[in-house]
Amino acid sequence: MSAAQDDVQEFAALLSRLKDRTDRSYGQLARRLHMNTSTLHRYCAGDAVPVDFAPVERFAALCEATSQERLELHRLWILAVAARQRSRSAATGTAGSAPSAADDSPTDAAEEPTGLVTADPTPTDTPPRHPWYRRRRLLVSAAVATALLATLGSLSALPDDDRPRASDSVQGTEPPRTTPTGSPRPESTASPSPSPSAPSPSADASKKSSPKSAPPTDRPSKGAGPQQAPAGVPLTWSANSHVWQAGCGHDYVVARPPSQVPPPPAPQDAEVWAGSQGAVHGEQTMVEISVQGRTSTAVVLKALRVRVVGRSVPSKGTVYTMDQGCGGALTPRYFDVDLDKDRPIARPADGNDTGVTIPAMRLPYRVSAEDPEVLLVDARTQNCDCSWYLELDWSSQGRTGTVRIDDHGRPFRTTGIKGLPMYVYDTSARSWVTYRP
Repeated sequence: MSAAQDDVQEFAALLSRLKDRTDRSYGQLARRLHMNTSTLHRYCAGDAVPVDFAPVERFAALCEATSQERLELHRLWILAVAARQRSRSAATGTAGSAPSAADDSPTDAAEEPTGLVTADPTPTDTPPRHPWYRRRRLLVSAAVATALLATLGSLSALPDDDRPRASDSVQGTEPPRTTPTGSPRPESTASPSPSPSAPSPSADASKKSSPKSAPPTDRPSKGAGPQQAPAGVPLTWSANSHVWQAGCGHDYVVARPPSQVPPPPAPQDAEVWAGSQGAVHGEQTMVEISVQGRTSTAVVLKALRVRVVGRSVPSKGTVYTMDQGCGGALTPRYFDVDLDKDRPIARPADGNDTGVTIPAMRLPYRVSAEDPEVLLVDARTQNCDCSWYLELDWSSQGRTGTVRIDDHGRPFRTTGIKGLPMYVYDTSARSWVTYRP
């Protein structure tokens, strides 16, 4: 094996060691690096060397390489790129009869057969001479650029009264323009511009004064859509507290008789149905939290905490169950919360798929714009009417913080159902009937 191949293989070996240290496959790493799986595999096998160090740096970050390993990776990458270039130069000089890098004399160039395509013996820093049609394109581009500069220069030479003022843009209004005689200046039509993509100063001023450019507020929205974290927080989240067990089983406590309660909704309409009936989650609340980074930079989810802000005796009313036990064979992994504890803790719990264990999700965990994550919280109570919310600790690029996860600005609410009358919907009779478990 030649010295050039040794350099490439040492670089590939370090990549392979970093990859094997993670629990991710080639496909998972390739998706995060925005490259093909086969390309990443060729890098780790020594069949190819990236021409840019940026993907190598991102690869090292995903594999949690130390600073010393990153320095060594950069050194080996430089040697591998140089080895590849030497290999190509040697192959070109042998197969194409091109003069070697050390043989640039005019005599050798003149002795070459005229019918062969050879490498240009001129130094690489000498700019090549473009064909006549490319020179024409360059001349046309230069003429267009000159006309554009002349137009911009004429605009800058206008009097101060004709220019948009920064203070006017800040206030959101622009005062009427006047001529030197004091009469209002009519709106002028824009003259044809040599470049259709060049924006006019007045257009820029109107964009700055638009209400859409106002900075986002830190207060979360109370609508039904995703709830955004305050500005400056590197992640965003949304929460759905009307998730049913196995997609069909859930209990609601409603302070109305069965004759005044409509039939059970479809699972996707549960939030609207519960809101219209003033329903409270009975015994169990399952919250599905979607967390995503704002950029490709990784955000580490460090801890998930439970805050109980209110306790009282279980709510009075009637329990309306959404099914008669249609649970399936799939139980997703989740965070188990016992609200009856004085200080509830979100404990990771395993899931199950037809007898196969789904490992619990352990924090810390990384997310980004390309790698969102869904957290499922299963909170239960038997002895109280509990109001509670969640706190999610995060860290990114030396910064740390906490976001509050709640029900559109309000705490989640779960109540015990022991001793309350229970009804289930009979589809054949199209009415609520007494449920006897």
